[in-house]
Parts: sequence; structure tokens; C-alpha cells
Amino acid sequence: MRARTTLLLAAVVPLAAATAAAALKAGHLELYADRHRIRLTPVARRSCPQCHGDGGWWVTGADPEMEACGCWSNRRELRIRLLPIPPWPDEPPF
Repeated sequence: MRARTTLLLAAVVPLAAATAAAALKAGHLELYADRHRIRLTPVARRSCPQCHGDGGWWVTGADPEMEACGCWSNRRELRIRLLPIPPWPDEPPF
């Protein structure tokens, strides 16, 4: 019975990872995780007719700057806090 459970878990974990990767790719999201947070951020769509996957375009003028495309900039970033970040010390270390 124990070997059967182990084999079942060994098969489920890669399947769950592949399913999560496919969902992130289909939703055009990027995953970042560390011990303090999990963050899902939107990425530019390669099939976007405006930016063609670049995420924006340069606006010319006296101060050239990049204008973000709406295919990713109008979408929310999702964050889950896990552990609090320790406070920064007030005094120098030496």
C-alpha cells in the first residue's frame, strides 16, 4: 500500500507542475516566488497587434520614453505575502 501511494504521488507532482506552467503561459503571467512572497505579474502577449510582444513602444520627442501597451499594463499584479520581511536595522553594522 505504501509503495502504491509513493508511485501515485510521484506521478501527480510532475502533472501538477506541467498544468501550472500551462496555465501561467495561457494567462500570460510570470511567476516569482521566494520565502517572503509569491507574485504573479502580467507579461506582454506575443500576438498583440500593437506591440508585437515587445510590451510597448518608444515615444519620440524632447524626452523619449517608453509607452506601455495595454495588453499587459492594464492587468493587475497578484501578490501573496508569506513571511514578514525583517525590519532594517537603524544603526550601521560597524
